[in-house]
Amino acid sequence: MERTGILRMPGIVHLFLYLQLLDLLTTLVGFKLGASEASPFIRFMMHAGPAAGLLISKAIALAIGGFCIGSGRYRLMRWVAYWYSGLVAWNLLVILAAPGRL
Repeated sequence: MERTGILRMPGIVHLFLYLQLLDLLTTLVGFKLGASEASPFIRFMMHAGPAAGLLISKAIALAIGGFCIGSGRYRLMRWVAYWYSGLVAWNLLVILAAPGRL
């Protein structure tokens, strides 16, 4: 039985997508608890609103991920996954340190 579609993608692609979702969710929780965005680029995009700015940034990240997939640059995606793993860990630390945490 031949695997098709999303099942044929390398594991790094699944990890990249999962980390994008985790980054989005942990950032939104951080905002709800009073944290602010550290990245000047994302902060600029958030003038349209926090959720809109985050969604724009995720669209850009997914476009870059799509370029990496299309050009077969899975090694680059691995490095980007390390970066987003660090961001998610940072977001979790910010959430745990927030005074109004859950």
